[in-house]
Amino acid sequence: MNKKFFITTAIDYTNDAVHIGHSYQKILADAIARYHRLLGEETYFLTGTDEHGQKVEKSAIEKGVEPKKFVDEIAAEDKAEWDALNISYDRFIRTTDPDHIKFAQEFYLKAKTSGDIYLGKYEGLYCEGCEAYYEESELVDGKCPFHPNRELIKISEENYFFRLSKYQNFLQKYIEGHPEFVIPETKRREILSFIKNGLRDFSVSRQSVSWGIPVPDDPKHTIYVWFDALINYLTYGVEKKSWPADLHVLGKDNQRFHAIYWPAMLKSAGYELPKTILVHDFISLNGQKISKSLGNVIKPSELTKDFGVDGVRYYFLRFGPSTNDVDISLEKLKTIFNSDLANGLGNLVARVAGLSERSEFTTSKPKKLSFSKEVVKAIEKYEVDKALELIWGEIKKADVFINERGVWNLKGKQKEAALTYLINRIRQVASDLKPFLPETAEKIEKQFKGPKIKSEKPLFPRLD
Repeated sequence: MNKKFFITTAIDYTNDAVHIGHSYQKILADAIARYHRLLGEETYFLTGTDEHGQKVEKSAIEKGVEPKKFVDEIAAEDKAEWDALNISYDRFIRTTDPDHIKFAQEFYLKAKTSGDIYLGKYEGLYCEGCEAYYEESELVDGKCPFHPNRELIKISEENYFFRLSKYQNFLQKYIEGHPEFVIPETKRREILSFIKNGLRDFSVSRQSVSWGIPVPDDPKHTIYVWFDALINYLTYGVEKKSWPADLHVLGKDNQRFHAIYWPAMLKSAGYELPKTILVHDFISLNGQKISKSLGNVIKPSELTKDFGVDGVRYYFLRFGPSTNDVDISLEKLKTIFNSDLANGLGNLVARVAGLSERSEFTTSKPKKLSFSKEVVKAIEKYEVDKALELIWGEIKKADVFINERGVWNLKGKQKEAALTYLINRIRQVASDLKPFLPETAEKIEKQFKGPKIKSEKPLFPRLD
């Protein structure tokens, strides 16, 4: 029986379509999913849309359409954007899907049966941007840390609550005893610090928001968006008999919900916890937060028109916010495209193909290759930037070999040996690149399958 690997991204909120700030997470998860498929594992890759809640309801009203019609359009736009980046998801789940609605209601009742859901009154501050409640101590200059331009709303209403406080000791001990549960280590320490400051029960229903999943035994309430949305992973995981998830990939604004709320919810309802939660940082554009209000939103499909699918994938995977916030610009993308792809990988492939063609060199049939050991080590640690750094190190070595040996001047057996070495290097590079730049890897493999190797169109034409 094949080993299973289940990977998810956070699902995107449908108050508006996705932009390049959401891209890193999806490309990163896609590369990891492709790697496990290439190992022959039964891989399930889940992404999708979070479609309920007050923010969506308001956005639909502003557009003058029903919420369902509104989210249908946004979900279709989001899928088109991920398809433009060659994201190989196995299911695009929507929280309006009938199977999810049914499962979320069943999950809610399981948590209630465990004695962890009760009726109470909430009074406090609420951020519509996060769809989350905040304590005064969590604010930055009196504002939401993630939506400082939004005014917090004071809310007082009767809601159902989840007994998060009951799981404080469990969560602290579990996360302390499982260093792999939240990575990188800096994010794990942040989560532990939050837990040690004390956990308070959180609201899992709203009465004032009609656009949502009805609470099964009290339909005048709707299930609060986070309690609804997080369950999407389980909806699909249970269906495919692949729960617990091997990896959740998400941004740091979602880490509290995934590393604290979610494991407590799972424990309450009697499910295993996910194995690892991988948290990444943020992307800014030209030194500014990416937002519609600032007018600096760029869609992934717009980037691919200028830099190609694999050009965009390479930049985000190599220079994305794996452990720190990063700032990008079109100029940075262009510089890296020309240096690493056009002058780097593309130039090496063109040089070796040209040398082989002019020499009328006949190469042997390529062997079935596995990933390089060092590349495997990096991917298994989810350090895809390091994996690509290693691959580009091999590209540089091959270039140095050509220049130092003067391969173009060699004759006879010496030239045959040099070309054989270079061709095998390129074949290995193509094999290692498959999870990251799948279209490029396929082009290289076809060009270098032999027995005769011919020059082709440049893989990455230089951008002026």
